[in-house]
Amino acid sequence: MSSSVTTPPRSGLFGDGFDLGRLLLEGRAFFALIVIIVVFSILSPYYLSVSNFLIMSSHVAIYGILAVGMLLVILNGGIDLSVGSTLGLAGVVAGFLMQGVTLNALGVVLYPPIWVVVVLVCALGAFVGLINGILIARFKVPAFVATLGVMYVARGFALLMTNGLTYNNLGGRPELGNTGFDWLGFNRLAGIPIGVVVLVVIALIGSLVLNRSAFGRWLYASGGNERAAELSGVPVKTVQIAVYMLSGVCAAIAGLILSSQLTSAGPTAGTSYELTAIAAVVIGGAALTGGRGNIRGTLLGAFVIGFLSDGLVIIGISSYWQTVFTGAVIVLAVLLNAVQYRRRVKRTTETDGPSASLQPKGNGQGAEAAHGKTAS
Repeated sequence: MSSSVTTPPRSGLFGDGFDLGRLLLEGRAFFALIVIIVVFSILSPYYLSVSNFLIMSSHVAIYGILAVGMLLVILNGGIDLSVGSTLGLAGVVAGFLMQGVTLNALGVVLYPPIWVVVVLVCALGAFVGLINGILIARFKVPAFVATLGVMYVARGFALLMTNGLTYNNLGGRPELGNTGFDWLGFNRLAGIPIGVVVLVVIALIGSLVLNRSAFGRWLYASGGNERAAELSGVPVKTVQIAVYMLSGVCAAIAGLILSSQLTSAGPTAGTSYELTAIAAVVIGGAALTGGRGNIRGTLLGAFVIGFLSDGLVIIGISSYWQTVFTGAVIVLAVLLNAVQYRRRVKRTTETDGPSASLQPKGNGQGAEAAHGKTAS
Protein backbone atom coordinates (compact mmCIF):
# COMPACT_ATOMS: atom_id res chain seq x y z
CA MET A 1 0.00 0.00 0.00
CA SER A 2 1.42 3.36 -1.05
CA SER A 3 0.91 6.70 0.57
CA SER A 4 1.44 10.19 -0.66
CA VAL A 5 2.49 13.24 1.25
CA THR A 6 1.01 16.60 0.28
CA THR A 7 3.19 19.59 0.97
CA PRO A 8 1.14 22.44 2.40
CA PRO A 9 1.41 25.77 0.59
CA ARG A 10 3.98 28.12 2.05
CA SER A 11 2.57 31.07 3.89
CA GLY A 12 3.63 34.62 3.29
CA LEU A 13 5.76 36.73 5.51
CA PHE A 14 2.83 37.96 7.59
CA GLY A 15 0.59 34.91 7.52
CA ASP A 16 -1.27 32.69 5.11
CA GLY A 17 -1.96 34.15 1.69
CA PHE A 18 0.14 37.28 2.12
CA ASP A 19 3.52 37.56 0.44
CA LEU A 20 5.23 40.90 1.02
CA GLY A 21 7.86 40.22 -1.63
CA ARG A 22 5.20 39.48 -4.24
CA LEU A 23 3.25 42.60 -3.24
CA LEU A 24 6.30 44.83 -3.63
CA LEU A 25 7.28 43.15 -6.90
CA GLU A 26 3.90 43.39 -8.60
CA GLY A 27 3.19 46.90 -7.26
CA ARG A 28 6.67 48.21 -7.97
CA ALA A 29 5.55 51.00 -10.33
CA PHE A 30 3.14 52.39 -7.75
CA PHE A 31 5.66 52.22 -4.92
CA ALA A 32 8.37 53.73 -7.14
CA LEU A 33 6.07 56.66 -7.94
CA ILE A 34 5.38 57.24 -4.25
CA VAL A 35 9.10 57.18 -3.44
CA ILE A 36 9.85 59.65 -6.28
CA ILE A 37 7.18 62.07 -5.06
CA VAL A 38 8.36 61.87 -1.43
CA VAL A 39 12.07 62.25 -2.25
CA PHE A 40 11.69 65.21 -4.61
CA SER A 41 9.19 66.87 -2.29
CA ILE A 42 11.87 66.82 0.40
CA LEU A 43 14.56 68.08 -1.99
CA SER A 44 12.48 70.91 -3.46
CA PRO A 45 9.68 72.98 -1.88
CA TYR A 46 8.17 73.59 -5.31
CA TYR A 47 7.74 69.94 -6.32
CA LEU A 48 4.68 69.17 -4.19
CA SER A 49 2.61 72.16 -5.33
CA VAL A 50 -0.64 71.56 -7.22
CA SER A 51 0.39 73.80 -10.11
CA ASN A 52 3.65 71.89 -10.57
CA PHE A 53 1.83 68.56 -10.46
CA LEU A 54 -0.51 69.71 -13.23
CA ILE A 55 2.41 70.93 -15.33
CA MET A 56 4.25 67.62 -14.87
CA SER A 57 1.05 65.72 -15.69
CA SER A 58 0.71 67.61 -18.97
CA HIS A 59 4.24 66.45 -19.84
CA VAL A 60 3.41 62.89 -18.81
CA ALA A 61 0.33 62.95 -21.05
CA ILE A 62 2.55 62.77 -24.15
CA TYR A 63 4.42 59.73 -22.82
CA GLY A 64 1.23 58.13 -21.55
CA ILE A 65 -0.66 58.37 -24.83
CA LEU A 66 2.30 56.88 -26.70
CA ALA A 67 2.65 54.17 -24.05
CA VAL A 68 -1.01 53.09 -24.30
CA GLY A 69 -0.57 52.48 -28.03
CA MET A 70 2.74 50.74 -27.39
CA LEU A 71 1.10 48.51 -24.77
CA LEU A 72 -1.37 47.17 -27.34
CA VAL A 73 1.51 46.28 -29.65
CA ILE A 74 3.58 44.65 -26.90
CA LEU A 75 0.57 42.65 -25.67
CA ASN A 76 0.47 41.24 -29.18
CA GLY A 77 4.10 40.20 -28.87
CA GLY A 78 5.40 42.96 -31.16
CA ILE A 79 7.25 46.26 -30.90
CA ASP A 80 6.74 49.63 -32.59
CA LEU A 81 9.88 51.72 -33.04
CA SER A 82 8.15 54.16 -35.38
CA VAL A 83 5.94 55.98 -32.85
CA GLY A 84 8.45 58.77 -32.20
CA SER A 85 8.84 59.51 -35.90
CA THR A 86 5.07 59.24 -36.41
CA LEU A 87 4.64 61.82 -33.64
CA GLY A 88 7.09 64.15 -35.40
CA LEU A 89 5.50 63.63 -38.81
CA ALA A 90 2.02 64.24 -37.37
CA GLY A 91 3.13 67.55 -35.90
CA VAL A 92 4.77 68.61 -39.17
CA VAL A 93 1.67 67.76 -41.21
CA ALA A 94 -0.49 69.70 -38.76
CA GLY A 95 1.89 72.67 -39.07
CA PHE A 96 1.83 72.41 -42.86
CA LEU A 97 -1.96 72.46 -42.95
CA MET A 98 -2.12 75.36 -40.50
CA GLN A 99 0.14 77.41 -42.78
CA GLY A 100 -2.37 77.00 -45.59
CA VAL A 101 -2.52 74.63 -48.55
CA THR A 102 -1.82 76.40 -51.85
CA LEU A 103 -3.75 75.21 -54.91
CA ASN A 104 -1.79 76.69 -57.81
CA ALA A 105 -4.27 75.51 -60.43
CA LEU A 106 -7.09 77.46 -58.77
CA GLY A 107 -4.95 80.29 -57.45
CA VAL A 108 -6.29 79.93 -53.91
CA VAL A 109 -4.91 79.07 -50.48
CA LEU A 110 -7.02 76.81 -48.27
CA TYR A 111 -6.92 77.13 -44.47
CA PRO A 112 -8.66 74.02 -43.07
CA PRO A 113 -10.43 74.31 -39.71
CA ILE A 114 -8.82 72.68 -36.69
CA TRP A 115 -11.14 69.67 -36.57
CA VAL A 116 -10.22 68.83 -40.17
CA VAL A 117 -6.51 69.06 -39.27
CA VAL A 118 -7.04 66.70 -36.32
CA VAL A 119 -8.96 64.16 -38.41
CA LEU A 120 -6.41 64.20 -41.23
CA VAL A 121 -3.46 63.82 -38.84
CA CYS A 122 -5.11 60.90 -37.01
CA ALA A 123 -5.80 59.27 -40.39
CA LEU A 124 -2.11 59.72 -41.22
CA GLY A 125 -1.15 57.97 -37.98
CA ALA A 126 -3.50 55.10 -38.78
CA PHE A 127 -1.98 54.83 -42.27
CA VAL A 128 1.56 54.59 -40.89
CA GLY A 129 0.34 51.90 -38.48
CA LEU A 130 -1.39 50.10 -41.36
CA ILE A 131 1.92 49.92 -43.24
CA ASN A 132 3.59 48.46 -40.16
CA GLY A 133 0.79 45.96 -39.66
CA ILE A 134 0.75 44.76 -43.27
CA LEU A 135 4.53 44.33 -43.33
CA ILE A 136 4.44 42.31 -40.12
CA ALA A 137 1.18 40.34 -40.45
CA ARG A 138 1.06 39.71 -44.21
CA PHE A 139 4.69 39.73 -45.29
CA LYS A 140 6.10 38.24 -42.05
CA VAL A 141 8.73 40.95 -41.67
CA PRO A 142 10.03 40.94 -38.07
CA ALA A 143 8.40 43.76 -36.09
CA PHE A 144 11.74 45.23 -35.07
CA VAL A 145 12.94 45.48 -38.67
CA ALA A 146 9.64 46.67 -40.15
CA THR A 147 9.03 49.44 -37.63
CA LEU A 148 12.69 50.48 -37.70
CA GLY A 149 12.42 51.02 -41.46
CA VAL A 150 9.14 52.91 -41.14
CA MET A 151 10.71 55.01 -38.40
CA TYR A 152 13.37 56.28 -40.81
CA VAL A 153 10.87 56.77 -43.65
CA ALA A 154 8.50 58.83 -41.48
CA ARG A 155 11.34 60.95 -40.12
CA GLY A 156 12.67 61.45 -43.64
CA PHE A 157 9.29 62.68 -44.90
CA ALA A 158 9.08 65.13 -41.99
CA LEU A 159 12.51 66.52 -42.89
CA LEU A 160 11.62 66.74 -46.58
CA MET A 161 8.37 68.59 -45.89
CA THR A 162 10.10 71.26 -43.82
CA ASN A 163 13.56 71.22 -45.40
CA GLY A 164 14.82 70.71 -41.86
CA LEU A 165 13.11 73.85 -40.56
CA THR A 166 10.33 74.35 -38.01
CA TYR A 167 6.76 75.59 -38.45
CA ASN A 168 6.19 78.39 -35.95
CA ASN A 169 3.18 80.45 -34.86
CA LEU A 170 0.56 77.70 -35.11
CA GLY A 171 -2.08 79.79 -33.34
CA GLY A 172 -3.79 80.68 -36.63
CA ARG A 173 -5.67 83.87 -37.50
CA PRO A 174 -9.34 84.57 -36.74
CA GLU A 175 -10.02 85.97 -40.21
CA LEU A 176 -8.83 82.68 -41.76
CA GLY A 177 -10.92 80.50 -39.48
CA ASN A 178 -8.00 78.28 -38.42
CA THR A 179 -7.59 79.36 -34.79
CA GLY A 180 -7.95 77.08 -31.77
CA PHE A 181 -4.97 74.76 -32.20
CA ASP A 182 -3.42 76.01 -28.95
CA TRP A 183 -6.52 74.71 -27.13
CA LEU A 184 -4.94 71.26 -26.94
CA GLY A 185 -1.79 72.47 -25.30
CA PHE A 186 -2.86 75.35 -23.04
CA ASN A 187 -6.56 75.14 -22.18
CA ARG A 188 -7.88 73.37 -19.11
CA LEU A 189 -11.08 71.57 -18.25
CA ALA A 190 -12.06 72.01 -14.59
CA GLY A 191 -8.47 73.05 -13.94
CA ILE A 192 -7.00 69.93 -15.59
CA PRO A 193 -4.84 70.34 -18.73
CA ILE A 194 -6.58 69.13 -21.90
CA GLY A 195 -3.67 66.78 -22.64
CA VAL A 196 -4.29 64.98 -19.34
CA VAL A 197 -8.02 64.78 -20.09
CA VAL A 198 -7.24 63.22 -23.48
CA LEU A 199 -4.91 60.73 -21.80
CA VAL A 200 -7.62 59.73 -19.30
CA VAL A 201 -10.19 59.26 -22.07
CA ILE A 202 -7.80 57.14 -24.15
CA ALA A 203 -6.87 55.09 -21.07
CA LEU A 204 -10.51 54.44 -20.17
CA ILE A 205 -11.36 53.40 -23.72
CA GLY A 206 -8.28 51.17 -23.84
CA SER A 207 -9.14 49.55 -20.52
CA LEU A 208 -12.71 48.83 -21.63
CA VAL A 209 -11.47 47.35 -24.91
CA LEU A 210 -8.94 45.10 -23.19
CA ASN A 211 -11.20 43.91 -20.39
CA ARG A 212 -14.73 43.99 -21.78
CA SER A 213 -14.51 43.17 -25.48
CA ALA A 214 -13.82 40.20 -27.71
CA PHE A 215 -10.96 42.17 -29.30
CA GLY A 216 -9.25 42.41 -25.90
CA ARG A 217 -9.52 38.65 -25.37
CA TRP A 218 -8.22 38.05 -28.88
CA LEU A 219 -5.29 40.37 -28.21
CA TYR A 220 -4.26 38.64 -24.99
CA ALA A 221 -4.70 35.24 -26.62
CA SER A 222 -2.67 36.02 -29.74
CA GLY A 223 0.07 37.58 -27.63
CA GLY A 224 0.13 34.70 -25.16
CA ASN A 225 0.18 31.90 -27.72
CA GLU A 226 -0.34 32.89 -31.34
CA ARG A 227 -0.61 29.35 -32.70
CA ALA A 228 -3.18 28.27 -30.11
CA ALA A 229 -5.20 31.44 -30.69
CA GLU A 230 -5.21 30.89 -34.45
CA LEU A 231 -6.41 27.31 -34.02
CA SER A 232 -9.17 28.60 -31.75
CA GLY A 233 -10.53 30.85 -34.48
CA VAL A 234 -8.98 34.16 -33.38
CA PRO A 235 -8.35 36.48 -36.39
CA VAL A 236 -4.68 36.82 -35.49
CA LYS A 237 -3.61 38.83 -38.55
CA THR A 238 -6.50 41.28 -38.23
CA VAL A 239 -5.69 41.85 -34.57
CA GLN A 240 -2.03 42.37 -35.42
CA ILE A 241 -2.78 45.00 -38.05
CA ALA A 242 -5.33 46.71 -35.79
CA VAL A 243 -2.94 47.19 -32.86
CA TYR A 244 -0.32 48.86 -35.07
CA MET A 245 -2.97 51.18 -36.51
CA LEU A 246 -4.13 52.08 -33.00
CA SER A 247 -0.52 52.71 -31.99
CA GLY A 248 -0.15 55.05 -34.97
CA VAL A 249 -3.30 56.95 -34.02
CA CYS A 250 -2.04 57.37 -30.44
CA ALA A 251 1.28 58.68 -31.79
CA ALA A 252 -0.56 61.17 -34.02
CA ILE A 253 -2.65 62.45 -31.10
CA ALA A 254 0.49 62.82 -28.99
CA GLY A 255 2.09 64.76 -31.85
CA LEU A 256 -0.85 67.16 -32.00
CA ILE A 257 -0.73 67.82 -28.26
CA LEU A 258 3.06 68.28 -28.23
CA SER A 259 2.95 70.71 -31.19
CA SER A 260 0.19 72.65 -29.49
CA GLN A 261 2.16 72.86 -26.23
CA LEU A 262 5.25 74.09 -28.10
CA THR A 263 3.22 76.26 -30.54
CA SER A 264 5.58 74.93 -33.20
CA ALA A 265 6.16 71.76 -35.21
CA GLY A 266 9.67 70.55 -35.97
CA PRO A 267 10.80 67.50 -37.94
CA THR A 268 12.95 66.25 -35.06
CA ALA A 269 10.16 66.27 -32.48
CA GLY A 270 9.63 62.96 -30.73
CA THR A 271 13.19 61.69 -31.20
CA SER A 272 13.76 58.71 -28.86
CA TYR A 273 10.16 58.92 -27.59
CA GLU A 274 9.61 55.35 -28.77
CA LEU A 275 12.14 54.21 -26.15
CA THR A 276 10.34 56.21 -23.47
CA ALA A 277 7.04 54.57 -24.42
CA ILE A 278 8.57 51.09 -24.29
CA ALA A 279 10.14 51.93 -20.93
CA ALA A 280 6.77 53.04 -19.51
CA VAL A 281 5.17 49.76 -20.60
CA VAL A 282 8.00 47.69 -19.11
CA ILE A 283 8.06 49.64 -15.84
CA GLY A 284 4.30 49.09 -15.65
CA GLY A 285 4.86 45.33 -15.52
CA ALA A 286 4.07 44.22 -19.09
CA ALA A 287 6.05 41.34 -20.55
CA LEU A 288 7.95 42.07 -23.76
CA THR A 289 7.14 38.51 -24.87
CA GLY A 290 3.45 39.44 -25.07
CA GLY A 291 0.20 38.43 -23.41
CA ARG A 292 0.80 40.16 -20.06
CA GLY A 293 0.16 43.77 -19.09
CA ASN A 294 -2.56 46.32 -18.42
CA ILE A 295 -3.41 50.00 -18.85
CA ARG A 296 -3.12 50.82 -15.15
CA GLY A 297 0.47 49.64 -14.90
CA THR A 298 1.43 51.40 -18.13
CA LEU A 299 0.08 54.73 -16.89
CA LEU A 300 1.99 54.30 -13.63
CA GLY A 301 5.12 53.61 -15.67
CA ALA A 302 4.60 56.81 -17.67
CA PHE A 303 4.18 58.84 -14.49
CA VAL A 304 7.31 57.28 -12.98
CA ILE A 305 9.39 58.38 -15.98
CA GLY A 306 7.77 61.82 -16.28
CA PHE A 307 7.88 62.69 -12.57
CA LEU A 308 11.46 61.42 -12.28
CA SER A 309 12.65 63.49 -15.26
CA ASP A 310 10.87 66.66 -14.13
CA GLY A 311 12.06 66.19 -10.56
CA LEU A 312 15.68 65.98 -11.70
CA VAL A 313 15.19 69.20 -13.68
CA ILE A 314 13.66 70.99 -10.69
CA ILE A 315 16.58 70.16 -8.38
CA GLY A 316 19.08 71.17 -11.05
CA ILE A 317 20.56 67.82 -12.05
CA SER A 318 22.45 67.81 -15.36
CA SER A 319 20.57 66.46 -18.38
CA TYR A 320 23.34 63.91 -18.82
CA TRP A 321 22.65 62.48 -15.37
CA GLN A 322 18.94 62.45 -16.18
CA THR A 323 19.69 60.06 -19.03
CA VAL A 324 21.74 57.87 -16.69
CA PHE A 325 18.99 57.72 -14.05
CA THR A 326 16.27 57.01 -16.60
CA GLY A 327 18.34 54.22 -18.16
CA ALA A 328 19.01 52.71 -14.74
CA VAL A 329 15.28 52.69 -13.96
CA ILE A 330 14.56 50.91 -17.26
CA VAL A 331 17.22 48.25 -16.63
CA LEU A 332 15.90 47.68 -13.11
CA ALA A 333 12.33 47.37 -14.44
CA VAL A 334 13.36 44.76 -17.01
CA LEU A 335 15.24 42.84 -14.32
CA LEU A 336 12.22 42.87 -12.00
CA ASN A 337 9.97 41.76 -14.85
CA ALA A 338 12.25 38.78 -15.45
CA VAL A 339 12.15 37.90 -11.75
CA GLN A 340 8.37 38.29 -11.57
CA TYR A 341 7.53 36.09 -14.54
CA ARG A 342 10.18 33.52 -13.70
CA ARG A 343 8.64 33.18 -10.26
CA ARG A 344 5.17 32.87 -11.79
CA VAL A 345 6.27 30.09 -14.16
CA LYS A 346 8.05 28.28 -11.35
CA ARG A 347 5.01 28.52 -9.07
CA THR A 348 2.72 27.21 -11.82
CA THR A 349 5.06 24.30 -12.53
CA GLU A 350 5.27 23.35 -8.86
CA THR A 351 1.48 23.46 -8.52
CA ASP A 352 0.37 21.73 -11.73
CA GLY A 353 3.34 19.51 -12.47
CA PRO A 354 5.22 19.06 -15.74
CA SER A 355 2.06 19.28 -17.85
CA ALA A 356 1.79 22.98 -17.02
CA SER A 357 4.54 23.72 -19.50
CA LEU A 358 2.22 22.62 -22.30
CA GLN A 359 -0.34 25.31 -21.52
CA PRO A 360 -0.44 28.58 -23.48
CA LYS A 361 1.52 31.37 -21.87
CA GLY A 362 -0.10 34.64 -20.88
CA ASN A 363 -2.57 35.67 -18.23
CA GLY A 364 -5.95 34.18 -17.58
CA GLN A 365 -7.60 36.18 -20.34
CA GLY A 366 -5.14 34.96 -22.93
CA ALA A 367 -5.40 31.33 -21.89
CA GLU A 368 -9.18 31.44 -21.85
CA ALA A 369 -9.36 32.95 -25.30
CA ALA A 370 -6.78 30.51 -26.66
CA HIS A 371 -8.97 27.60 -25.55
CA GLY A 372 -11.87 28.79 -27.69
CA LYS A 373 -13.89 30.89 -25.24
CA THR A 374 -13.99 33.94 -27.46
CA ALA A 375 -17.34 33.32 -29.08
CA SER A 376 -18.80 36.35 -27.39
